[in-house]
Amino acid sequence: MIIRTEKLTRRFGNYLAVDNLNLEIEEGEIFGFLGPNGAGKTTTIRMLCALVEPSTGRAWVDGHEVGRNERDNDLVRQAVGLLTEAPGLYELLNAVDNLLFYAQLYGLSGSQAHQRAEETLRWLDLWQWRKEPVGTFSKGMKQKLAIGRALLHRPRLLFLDEPTASLDAEASLAVREAILSLKEAGRTIFLSTHNMEEANRLCDRIAIFKQKLLELDTPLNLRRRFGLEGRQVQVRMRQRRPGLAESVAGLDFVESATWQETLNGHAALEVRLSDPEKHNPALLRYLLDQGAEVQYVEEQTPSLEEVYLATVNPKEPA
Repeated sequence: MIIRTEKLTRRFGNYLAVDNLNLEIEEGEIFGFLGPNGAGKTTTIRMLCALVEPSTGRAWVDGHEVGRNERDNDLVRQAVGLLTEAPGLYELLNAVDNLLFYAQLYGLSGSQAHQRAEETLRWLDLWQWRKEPVGTFSKGMKQKLAIGRALLHRPRLLFLDEPTASLDAEASLAVREAILSLKEAGRTIFLSTHNMEEANRLCDRIAIFKQKLLELDTPLNLRRRFGLEGRQVQVRMRQRRPGLAESVAGLDFVESATWQETLNGHAALEVRLSDPEKHNPALLRYLLDQGAEVQYVEEQTPSLEEVYLATVNPKEPA
């Protein structure tokens, strides 16, 4: 376990930014941290990077306790890399000189700094632009370089705060691919993002946070748990069959069945089941016995965005 917190709390005067946070993050996972602006996400990251001390509670990063003493704080900082939401790069310097400057701050020797800079730029596909001023880089190239800067000292844990904010689709894809390659290399990624699709694609687990931890699970389990009134599957067919929806709705294990039109004009039967894993085989057998030309069956779950909004803005009971 690379991160563990126990009732981690941070106050700024009378303002409670982080309230009794309990987390356990395994090594090698991409952990998503979702929450609205002002929810305390950046404060949490700053505490876990030993940049801000907790008001109360405890946290361990890579086996070292945050805030215990300056030696432990230094060991935490050595174990982590941090990409802030607005990373500062020296735009008049070229890519190599940017990395060499920060490598010195990380305490790397001259030969080691040059080696790490070259390895990093080659890995990020930026080597051919190594002598170009960073001010001429696209936003995506700058963001990739900032991620590389955070990795110069080879940390085991990387904190990314909104890594694709304001990037276009191509640049965002490049950053996401870099994140996945880091996971493949065994790094642990703590990803704070407002991009729900990005979190859904990348993260092994997701925490939804608003001063307190509201939800924590895999993206799929979160979407499934927030499905209302049972869970729904969509059965795509070549054409609609008269009376089929009514007969399916009459099955003991089916709660409802309705037709929906698809964009390509094919028919889709949406069937609500209490237990799809158990009853999908029986449903499929029944449809085939009725002569339905089934193309595929897909579970329908709420989007992660729907889950997020329902969590951070819960409806008042009627």
